[in-house]
Formats: sequence, structure tokens, C-alpha cells
Amino acid sequence: MRPTRPRGRRYSLPLFAFTVAISSVLVTAVQPPSTASATTVIVIDEPDGTTQSITVQGNYEIPIDRDGYGVTKRAKPKPAAASPSRTVHVQAAAAPSPGTAQAIAHGMVLDRGWDEGQYSCLVALWNRESHWNVHAYNASSGAYGIPQAVPGNKMASAGPDWRNDATTQIAWGLSYIKSRYATPCGAWAHSQAVGWY
Repeated sequence: MRPTRPRGRRYSLPLFAFTVAISSVLVTAVQPPSTASATTVIVIDEPDGTTQSITVQGNYEIPIDRDGYGVTKRAKPKPAAASPSRTVHVQAAAAPSPGTAQAIAHGMVLDRGWDEGQYSCLVALWNRESHWNVHAYNASSGAYGIPQAVPGNKMASAGPDWRNDATTQIAWGLSYIKSRYATPCGAWAHSQAVGWY
């Protein structure tokens, strides 16, 4: 005669294994994202020796999962900052020459309701990214054009002539900046902090 096991014990090991597996999945899925907040003051140095300052405040969420991470701007709540965490300088941009890509961008920046300070941040940003060259190409990342879109064909959403047209590239670039950083100075502050935007 075989010894009898107490009832319910034959299911305990598989039930325990199942519970551990589900728990680890839930802990991974429910783990709260880490957050970071920063305030940056961008000081615009005017040619006459005066300065303007623009405060850029951000509250970013950094979700982390098994395969990588992403950064998403959170709309609320914005923390109150007693003092800025860092200061970034940018030279005031000179008046652009008519007919240039910078002149096109200047008009578009003002049409969006941004001011000369925002234009100065944009000039600094895109001087660093592409030197305002519509055909600028980064072989290592695939970035293309004035705003260095990755991949370049993203700019097709602004027009079919994205490969060669400064107006199309600038329109796409300003929309990208507005959606990700709110303003060109927000994008410049991010670029100064991490080396890309």
C-alpha cells in the first residue's frame, strides 16, 4: 500500500512557483518610474553688454523597463524651485541675412509668438547640430538636415521636399521642438545638459 499524502500538498509547489512568477512580473510592471526635475536659467548675452534671462522649468518622467528607457515630459505637477539648478548662456543672434535659412526660421519663430530670445536659442542649437546646412548628415546616427531629424524621412510629415527645402525642415524642426521642449530655449537647455535634443 502506498503512503497517502495529505490533501492539497501536491498542488503547493506549482502554485508557489506560479505565485512567484506573477509577483515578479507585477513588481516589474508596477514599479514607479523615476522622475527628475530641473530649472535652468538661460542668459542671453546681448552685443551691447546687457543680458536677458529666460527660465526653463521641466518635470520629466523617465520610465524604465527591461529593454531600455525613455524620457517623457510630464505636464503636472511642476515643482516650485527656490533657485535655479544651473545657468546656461547663449549669445544674442544677429539679424539674419534676407533669404537665408536663418531668416526663414526667424520669421517662423516670431509667427509662433516666440521672441528674439527664443530665436537666439534656436540659432545656437542649430549652429551646433548642422550649421544650418539642409544636407547635413550624421553617418553614425542617420540624422539629417538643419534640425538633424532621426531618421531624416520623419520630416516628410512637413512636406515632400524635406530632403532639400530649408522651409520644410525648419517647419518640422520647430514643431518637434514645441512638442518635446515647449520652446527653442527649452531644447537648448536640454542640449546643453546632455549633448543632444
